[in-house]
Amino acid sequence: MSYQGLIYLSSVAILFSASSVALSMEKVVQSNVQATMHVETLVLGSGCFWGAEKRYEALNGVIDAESGYADGNGFKATYSNITSQSRRFDEDNYAEVVQVTYNSNIISAKELLENYFESHDPTQKNRQGNDVGTQYRSIILTTTTEQAQVAKQVKSQYQQLLTQAEYGTIATIIKPLDTFYAAEEYHQNYLEKNQNGYCPDHSTGVVFNKKPPEQVDNSALLMGKQIVVLDSREYCPYCEKFKSAVANDYKGSIAMSFRHADQLQGLTIKSATWATPTILFLENGTEVYGRQGYASPEAFYKALGAFKLGDSEAYKVAFNSKTDRAYCKEYKIFKNTPDGTFVDKLSGEPLFDTRDRFNSGTGWLSFTHPIKSSVTEHDDSSWGMTRIELRSKSTGIHLGHLFPGEGPRGTDRYCINATVLEFIPRD
Repeated sequence: MSYQGLIYLSSVAILFSASSVALSMEKVVQSNVQATMHVETLVLGSGCFWGAEKRYEALNGVIDAESGYADGNGFKATYSNITSQSRRFDEDNYAEVVQVTYNSNIISAKELLENYFESHDPTQKNRQGNDVGTQYRSIILTTTTEQAQVAKQVKSQYQQLLTQAEYGTIATIIKPLDTFYAAEEYHQNYLEKNQNGYCPDHSTGVVFNKKPPEQVDNSALLMGKQIVVLDSREYCPYCEKFKSAVANDYKGSIAMSFRHADQLQGLTIKSATWATPTILFLENGTEVYGRQGYASPEAFYKALGAFKLGDSEAYKVAFNSKTDRAYCKEYKIFKNTPDGTFVDKLSGEPLFDTRDRFNSGTGWLSFTHPIKSSVTEHDDSSWGMTRIELRSKSTGIHLGHLFPGEGPRGTDRYCINATVLEFIPRD
């Protein structure tokens, strides 16, 4: 064989080898995709679909959750039709359901169904809490024979646990899925579109893998004024939003604690505890006032103001834009404090520093400037005057007014009501 022939054969071998490697790699990639993406669907009904949709999406392995209707017949599946008073107890009514698409190699049908049973009260027939009617029935609609078998097994296991906890018989229906009808667009990702609400929790508290109960000491909550926020063990977007918007920055003198609904031992609670978040204002362990659902900073601080300040001059100043009497007792206390910081009476957020305080001779606390980014300015045309109103950035409460050029050496004068402040000495 010639030298050129050897080169030709070697080239062909290399090309063949490269092609084989590429084909082999393609098969490996395809195999990995098949191994890691085994997509299945389950359709689950557990009452109102709004909260359920978001809860399933938060589970690791769930690809998508879509609200919709299933297991009805005789009319078009729409929200207005299924909620019609005439169909409230119609056995042919559609159920509110969530179609859950999941990767069965990450989360199994068994794990998904355990979460499903734990997340509502399956012993309630055609209702969940205050939601009553056939549309709210507990139902599992399977898409494979294996899912149906697993559903029956999980149901049986949960029934045993419920019986031990003295609950009744599970009313959950298990049957193959016929047709799933997607709900109207405004129902999809409902919690994201409706920012001021709550996550309902109608669960029994009975779980498959019971953990030792968390030891919670509520003794501190029995003394004085306290704020308790009911949090969810599951993912609750409204809870997370409240933490982000209010709780994470809260520095007020009334302590804020988080509890689950089953951690209120020793407290006297009047409000229902099935919604998260629920904000409870307590005095000596007894609820004075409760607010169900997400509270914006404005709503929270107004409620806190009523709780902490009551029908006082401070409340009228903070929320009705009133003005302290000149030389009031709080002014006399605060005008000569040692070195430190004046903070918002509700949020505890720093507002003014004693280093910037001066005696204006007016009978109101006066400062050359506030702590950076702590107050906001607003036009004020009340009382036939044009003034600049000052409010706390954290709570929105009224603080006083800004008078340009009326401070020392032509600086500005921030005229502030003492009744809406608290003082913290510098360390």
